[in-house]
Amino acid sequence: MEVVKYIVLGIYLVICIAVIIIATIQTKDSQGASGTITGSSTSNFYEKNKGRTKVGKLKKWTIILSVLFAVLAILLGILYVI
Repeated sequence: MEVVKYIVLGIYLVICIAVIIIATIQTKDSQGASGTITGSSTSNFYEKNKGRTKVGKLKKWTIILSVLFAVLAILLGILYVI
């Protein structure tokens, strides 16, 4: 059981570092108060294909790695209680 703990802990540390790096690479996409007043058009080409851009891929990987981070944190908590 100790081997499983160390393997999960190693994967957890790699994912922690990956989430930190990907989160710092991303740019802030919030428009603030001016964006709510003026609104944004979602009918342009960029907005429709945003998931295929570098920003969209970074956002997708951030979500995936964050979910893995949370699941592994719960798993590690369970493994250390046993």
